[in-house]
Amino acid sequence: MAEHFKIVFEGQLRTGVDPQTARLNLAQLFKSDVSGIDRLFSGQPVTLKHSLTYDDAMRYLDALNNAGVEGRIEPELPVSWSLGEIGQAAPARPAFEPAASPYAPPRTSVADDWPAEGGLKVFTVQGRIGRLRYLAWSMVLSFVALLLAALCIGVLSMSLIAGGLLGAIMVVAFIVVSVQIGSQRVHDAGWSAWLLLLNLVPVVGSFFPLMMVLVPGSIGPNRFGPPPPKNNRSVKVLAVLWVAFITLVFVGAMVGGWQKLKQEIETTTGDYEQSLPYDDDSNEAAQPDVPADPAYAPEADDSSDNTEDQ
Repeated sequence: MAEHFKIVFEGQLRTGVDPQTARLNLAQLFKSDVSGIDRLFSGQPVTLKHSLTYDDAMRYLDALNNAGVEGRIEPELPVSWSLGEIGQAAPARPAFEPAASPYAPPRTSVADDWPAEGGLKVFTVQGRIGRLRYLAWSMVLSFVALLLAALCIGVLSMSLIAGGLLGAIMVVAFIVVSVQIGSQRVHDAGWSAWLLLLNLVPVVGSFFPLMMVLVPGSIGPNRFGPPPPKNNRSVKVLAVLWVAFITLVFVGAMVGGWQKLKQEIETTTGDYEQSLPYDDDSNEAAQPDVPADPAYAPEADDSSDNTEDQ
């Protein structure tokens, strides 16, 4: 009878390998989600593969080493059955069933059993929301901020200290809620919420909010949870209104900027023209004094000469 081997893993990492990198590599190797791979790092021995030949076990061990983790090969003890044990219940099956190929993913899913749809919570960085819901929530947040800003101005007119304190609280609350909503949006795309810091980077911060609106969410569950609920009619209406409002503001700003630029050009051109000398004065100044031609001189008045002769 040929000897068989199994691969045992206890969560050891290779020297210099980052734990998150090892989890991502194992998730790719097993074609599973990263959150499900965390079960393998509990510290308890886990049999990843069994009923392998020695050559197959070595190839599988090399694949684990390339992923950044340490495993070991153990021989499988032969199973002997007695007539009394044949009628008993079959032993429990291992967590990972053997596959035809030593590199095939385990049949038992290592991903969490996510529900079909996730819940909705505004004031949290956990969970996922889609693009339309992100636009709708952003619209509501912006209009609430405008109302509170008007209230702050009213308080500021009565008390400078109270108005300033209320304004500071409003700004902090607006930033916190914006981060919470943005985190759920980038989670839907499978990104880390730390990418929101790109909004603070010059030039990049001008394009990243647009990417948050254009990039679609992951299909099905990802490492941040199940997909968000479907968009209802209110979410769609608010999202369309917010896009229309932003478009009008952008067009108005462009038209206003063009009118301002045109006015500045006309004013500058007028000032420049007024600073130039007039053409008549320049022509008179440029013409030299030419003496009169005697041939064209008018005839002298002879009446004075006749009077003298008389």
